[in-house]
Amino acid sequence: MSNATSYELFINGMWRAGGDGATLPVINPATEKVFASVASATTSDLDEALASAERSRKAWSSRPAKDRGGILVAAARILATKMGDAAKDLSREQGKTIAEATGEYARAVETLEWNGTHAEGLSAPIPLGSNRMIVPEPLGVVAAFTPWNYPAVLIARKLAPALAAGCPVILKGAEETPSAAVRIVEALRQAGIPDGLVNLVFGVPVQISRHLLSSPIVKVLTFTGSTAVGKQLAKLAANNLQRCILELGGHSPVIVCEDADLAKAVPAISEYKFECAGQSCNAPSRILVARRIYEEFLVRMTETARNIKIGPPDDLATEMGPMANARRIEAMQRLIQDAVDRGARIETGGSRLDQPGFYWPPTILTRVPKDAKALHEEPFGPILTVAPFDTIEEAIEEANATEFGLAAYLFTGAANAQQKLINGLCAGAVSVNYLKGVSADAPYGGVKQSGYGYEGGEQGVRSFQILKMVNGLGSFG
Repeated sequence: MSNATSYELFINGMWRAGGDGATLPVINPATEKVFASVASATTSDLDEALASAERSRKAWSSRPAKDRGGILVAAARILATKMGDAAKDLSREQGKTIAEATGEYARAVETLEWNGTHAEGLSAPIPLGSNRMIVPEPLGVVAAFTPWNYPAVLIARKLAPALAAGCPVILKGAEETPSAAVRIVEALRQAGIPDGLVNLVFGVPVQISRHLLSSPIVKVLTFTGSTAVGKQLAKLAANNLQRCILELGGHSPVIVCEDADLAKAVPAISEYKFECAGQSCNAPSRILVARRIYEEFLVRMTETARNIKIGPPDDLATEMGPMANARRIEAMQRLIQDAVDRGARIETGGSRLDQPGFYWPPTILTRVPKDAKALHEEPFGPILTVAPFDTIEEAIEEANATEFGLAAYLFTGAANAQQKLINGLCAGAVSVNYLKGVSADAPYGGVKQSGYGYEGGEQGVRSFQILKMVNGLGSFG
């Protein structure tokens, strides 16, 4: 396994440098300084990963699903013993607090364990009656591409169901946050995963995606990231008709009705929004508040955001660390300047903190005109817009007024309002009086420009299976 400052590739059961020895820097977002390096794969490395994955395919797919699941459960338990050090590594690379990183690893452990526990049942034949049944079979080699914002849990959400289904995986980890990929793959290695079954590569993303998806060996593409990149990958996958599972961008609305309990709603929104400095595709980003309670909500929300303690992610008193990279700082500046130029008002935040590190404070914008970029581009940062509404119909129209449809949230105790909002909101997931991460047992996917396909739960495993129809069982002649 890689040491603390030099992360390697994992190909055909071995940790190793890239073929030409090239590396990429890993930067601490709290200091803006390079503190580690990660190996960069060559095309020869990718070819070796493809070949080793294909060699492992038949043996793994024919292995009893109970055994496959047992390795996932064992890996979960190994990873659970490493969470303390793993969380520190992730915090240093990504900027999230130690508490956030620890919580993310807990979700990764849960995901490995859930898929391991259910591998046997989800690989069993499904009787249909009338001498028919469905036999689930693995699709084949998977190319999995994961982002830097929640690397541990998103890697687990791709590796675990694919392996449970019987598929080998070539994982491209995020070069900015390599430790999560290394630790999860190492846990699988220690749990007894066969050589070649899981291959981990880092490097130049465009080069890796083009090379892997040009190979007929790859049968499935699974990707979490921006809508723009997802579309590019889907075009590449079309050439070989590779199945695509795409979880893409989001711009999630929150509708706060007149009867909402603001003492609960405000902290719930704030906690979920500003986790990971707002760098989450399903974080709330547009708040729509019933006009009668708008001013009270705004005062409470602004005060809560202003009081969030920003600081070094390894300080246990810190509630929000830095953003992950300079690109996100530039995006915050661009979106806020555009909104202000069009007449928006900054209630709190609005400019980068004058200190080393990619620190941007929680920012609340009001009076944002409908043509402002902040209402249409995924902010992926600690920016919230807040606006009043007069009717639920108006709130639904505003909530749906983006190209995204990943998540939506609402706060009301009225059953009629809840049903109207649930039915009217165009999103893959709608949460009522509740904001939390997705659990391992639930399918999750977007609509519109937020992607297609599902991760999590039974549907997440089915994404990597062929459902073979068998007819005429027991018939003769």
